[in-house]
Amino acid sequence: MFHHVKELQFEAKPERPDPIFAKRLQELIGGQYGEMTVAMQYMFQGWSTRGNEKYRDLILDIGTEEIGHVEMLATMVARLLDNAPVLAQEEAAQDPVIGAVMGGMNPQHAIVSGIGARPTDSVGNPWMGSYITASGNLLADFRSNLNAESQGRLQASRLYEMSDDQGVRDLLSVLIARDSYHQNQWMAAIAELEEVEGKLTPSTFQRDKERTDIAYTLYNFSEGEESSTGRWAQGPSLDGQGKYQYVSRPEPEGAKPNLMPAPSQLHNTPPLDNN
Repeated sequence: MFHHVKELQFEAKPERPDPIFAKRLQELIGGQYGEMTVAMQYMFQGWSTRGNEKYRDLILDIGTEEIGHVEMLATMVARLLDNAPVLAQEEAAQDPVIGAVMGGMNPQHAIVSGIGARPTDSVGNPWMGSYITASGNLLADFRSNLNAESQGRLQASRLYEMSDDQGVRDLLSVLIARDSYHQNQWMAAIAELEEVEGKLTPSTFQRDKERTDIAYTLYNFSEGEESSTGRWAQGPSLDGQGKYQYVSRPEPEGAKPNLMPAPSQLHNTPPLDNN
């Protein structure tokens, strides 16, 4: 059960209308790493957690907070569109300077949503459920969450630098701070799970079922050998179960494939020669 509180967790009020920045802010709502993504990612992870009540509660705490972030951003977008001359674009376009500015707004904010936010990114791509990761393996999912919060904080920081509106910056400073905590939170949860499970995911797969002789090898498949100097190419592995090695000129193990002709009823192009 969810309960909506009408007050916002933090204020979302710009100093002045700005339909162009409203378009940019859509990335934090419906982009791949926007608040809709992390909200749904955490919800589905939490709802699918079996046992492990501590982690389930943590995931759903953060997921519910992220829904509030969507509302704050949607409110900010709506207020950035308040009193914006969205109906005067044709007249404005007659002035090349004003027309260039107005041309940067999202026309769907006027045509589709009636000066409201949309479940899309900054160029109008609709938000997709395929953005989310919820695998049932908490260590794998928490690493995905850390990436999502890192990308989200990066994008919010870039948007902060693009605005001189103090009201917009105040909201972005909140989102950036919460992304900072969420990164720390997922790093702490990852470290806790790694203490129990080790660093490789899934920890339950038996290592003798994989080619452990190549499990710690960096193959040089690009020009130059700069990558050979990294920590990943030499010394004991970070999972404590092997030793990194570097192969400068990898040799193929497999033979050149020679496939049988397709059945005639498929009407593929028949072999033209024996090479």
